[in-house]
Amino acid sequence: MAMWAAGLAAGGALVVWWRVVGRGYIWLTAAVVALVGVGLGVITGDVAPWIGTVVATAAVFVASRPRLVVGALVVAAVLFIVAGMTDSAAVPLITGAVFLGGVTTEMMLGHWFLVDPQLPRWSLSRLALVGAVGLGIDLIYLLTDGLIPGAGDDAILGWAYVALFVMTAVLILGVTFSLKEPSYTGVMAATGLSYLAVLTAFGVAVVGRMLVS
Repeated sequence: MAMWAAGLAAGGALVVWWRVVGRGYIWLTAAVVALVGVGLGVITGDVAPWIGTVVATAAVFVASRPRLVVGALVVAAVLFIVAGMTDSAAVPLITGAVFLGGVTTEMMLGHWFLVDPQLPRWSLSRLALVGAVGLGIDLIYLLTDGLIPGAGDDAILGWAYVALFVMTAVLILGVTFSLKEPSYTGVMAATGLSYLAVLTAFGVAVVGRMLVS
């Protein structure tokens, strides 16, 4: 939950920094981040996610000032990472946040194309790239932390991790190729694939950390 909340906040900050969206998308992103932040606060019972939720909510009221929105969402992301550090090291939280944030933000922005079809496709492509890079870095970290897929008593979980990782990578690649389709159906296909990528990415995050915990 901490990884997802932080990734959503950071991904939203990145999109706003690119200046490709208006206030409507900012309201949506802040609301989603705040909702996940509330869930994190309830689960952890810590004060950091509640402060992060308040800061993310504040972005709604400064939506006309992108720099303030970016600052608020970045601060919220940091606070969510801090909240997650009560049960985890910082590095896996950050790597998980990068790929979860990348694919989830890509999915959200893809839906926003229904509101504004003139949005630049490069923004979706870059978010897919963020998700792919984060996925790769996360794998490297888990391997250095003792992940050996298919070995020991957790062999089934290990192979499940491999399958989920491959599926996520293929789906992200599919998003990239779909965006090369010049018609709007390319964006629709990319958004649908990103839906599936979010689900498999969650599996990668959860199963991978189970194997090294």
